[in-house]
Amino acid sequence: MGLFKNQFANVVEWEEFREDMIFYKWNNEEIKKGSKLIIRPGQDAIFLCNGKIEGIFTDEGDYDIESQIIPFLSTLKGFKFGFNSGMRAEVLFVNTKEFTVKWGTKNAINIPTPSLPGGMPIRSNGTFNFKVNDYVALIDNIAGVKQSYLVEDVKLRITAILDQLLMKWISKEGKDMFNLQANAFDISKGIQTDLDMQIINIGMTITGFNIMSFTYPEEVQNMINKTASHSMVGDIGRYQQVSMTDGIASGNISGGGAASDMAGMMMGMNMANQMMQNMNNYNNSNVGTASTPQPNTAANNTSANQTKPNFCPNCGQKTTNANFCPNCGQKLV
Repeated sequence: MGLFKNQFANVVEWEEFREDMIFYKWNNEEIKKGSKLIIRPGQDAIFLCNGKIEGIFTDEGDYDIESQIIPFLSTLKGFKFGFNSGMRAEVLFVNTKEFTVKWGTKNAINIPTPSLPGGMPIRSNGTFNFKVNDYVALIDNIAGVKQSYLVEDVKLRITAILDQLLMKWISKEGKDMFNLQANAFDISKGIQTDLDMQIINIGMTITGFNIMSFTYPEEVQNMINKTASHSMVGDIGRYQQVSMTDGIASGNISGGGAASDMAGMMMGMNMANQMMQNMNNYNNSNVGTASTPQPNTAANNTSANQTKPNFCPNCGQKTTNANFCPNCGQKLV
């Protein structure tokens, strides 16, 4: 009798669990007497009968269905297992974790802008997060007709409308087309709200939406980088001089030897002109700083024309500004 009884026992669990699976429906026609329910971490188990929710179990563990589950079911709590027949029911296992999905625009989005008739072609990428939050809506619209549902299925729903939402929120309120990253937070919040409205009817909610970067066409990006460089330098003349100096120092002046020689000559001329200008400024600043001339007397003329030595050329004695050496009498002037 005991062996025959175990023949009808089975285990109700999420078979072949996958991290990217949102829900899995267990359907084995009948749940036999002696069956076990296994709920693993991150799972909820929903008992269904004729498409109607009978009970939701959220605590992980192993349960005896007859003694621990059936008493809590809505309309089946009075059901008694027969000897040769079981209970006809389905069990929907739901992954309760928050899913993170990477997204990226497959084609450039042409954002309308007055300066470009065809629009500014922009690409973008980032991530979004979602989770199941309404089991009734999930069953009514998805789980009622599907055995399982994957993250990829939700991603297809999102990316189908994402380009339109990006265009809507980038264009809204005249966002700066060349500095979209500065407005990424506001754009993300607007898109998150709209996406949430798109998937609320299937029992899910968008818990986060992030824009990692905006990508411009190469020529536009080069223009943005050059403008930023000029703004950092401030003086365009100095920027050109520094660029030419760096090119000469590294030997990267393009155009061959002639171009390099011409650039070197121009740089040399500029440097010479700068040196001359500095010297003129220095001389002008020192004009008028000399001492006041003495009266034009004979003594002064003599001392101006003839300089007395500090030491006697004959004996080496210090002269102390005398006309004759105090030691040997040598004439000093």
